[in-house]
Amino acid sequence: MPSEFSGPLLRIADVKMRFGGVIALGGVSFDVGYGQICGLIGPNGSGKTTLFNCISGFYRFADGDIQFEGRSLKNLGRYRMAGLGIGRTFQNVALFRPLSVRDNILIGAHHLGRSGFVANALRLPVVRREDAVAFGRLNDLLELLDLHGVADVPAGSLPFGTQKRVELARALIGGPKLLMLDEPAGGLNHGEVDDLADLLRRIRAHFDLSILLVEHHMNLVMRVSDKVVALEFGVKIADGTPDEVRAEPEVIRAYLGDEHQVQHARVA
Repeated sequence: MPSEFSGPLLRIADVKMRFGGVIALGGVSFDVGYGQICGLIGPNGSGKTTLFNCISGFYRFADGDIQFEGRSLKNLGRYRMAGLGIGRTFQNVALFRPLSVRDNILIGAHHLGRSGFVANALRLPVVRREDAVAFGRLNDLLELLDLHGVADVPAGSLPFGTQKRVELARALIGGPKLLMLDEPAGGLNHGEVDDLADLLRRIRAHFDLSILLVEHHMNLVMRVSDKVVALEFGVKIADGTPDEVRAEPEVIRAYLGDEHQVQHARVA
């Protein structure tokens, strides 16, 4: 945590977003602290992905503010986010399928280079130092995410679960302070979801970062999150610990449905 800043890593402050006459976000507010895993839940159409896209600069929100380490992200281009320390994955895996796993991951390190075109063309010492940093992070991630054996394999030829790990590595190589994960458990089987829960905890500890997690898989959210925020129709209906949120009547009604499903989502 930077000593000069004492607030939360991410602050969502009364954010509103409209698509024509449709209100997608109706004044959402919550914080994500340093080193915290925050789960963002809600039914389809509740505004989760819209909020994700506002944070990462894909959408320009109408009112309110989003602050990262006290700095407003309003009107900043999405190309600025990686440099600020925000990394994300997508609901649909977005890899360069013909490229190797190694090259796909290294693409995520592009913002680390500060040397410019001439220095790169001449392969000056500063470029070699930057490359050494990127390849050092690459090897660390290949080890952590068990990707060494497929490092030179075209990413598009790999199983879906492995492609998810490649995309995760690409988001991590830039050294984010906040990792945003959009439906990371989508398309995974039960065993892979269990592995993902363990992996997210290891990533948080290994990189000392925060995670904002959009996910429909309730068991995963409740197992790994320090706090959970629930949305419905673009409005926050709950904000608290996993136990507090799953006991909230509005969440039971809007998202979990009934008491049987609440019990099913409980962690043993």
